[in-house]
Amino acid sequence: MDKKESLLKVKVYPNGPILVDGTVELTLADGTVIEKENPHFCRCGASKNKPYCDGSHVKIGFKD
Repeated sequence: MDKKESLLKVKVYPNGPILVDGTVELTLADGTVIEKENPHFCRCGASKNKPYCDGSHVKIGFKD
């Protein structure tokens, strides 16, 4: 695999979540390690499914 193929792509949506394009290894606060495909991470702080986005940014009118 060359360097370009191994890079993850990250997109910050305006007034919304962060999308990671690819598979990531995520270590949770309790030490649990999981693999997640194409996760959308919360930026607004209102998600009830942290660290993932649940769409709460729309409900609370989050603006970045």
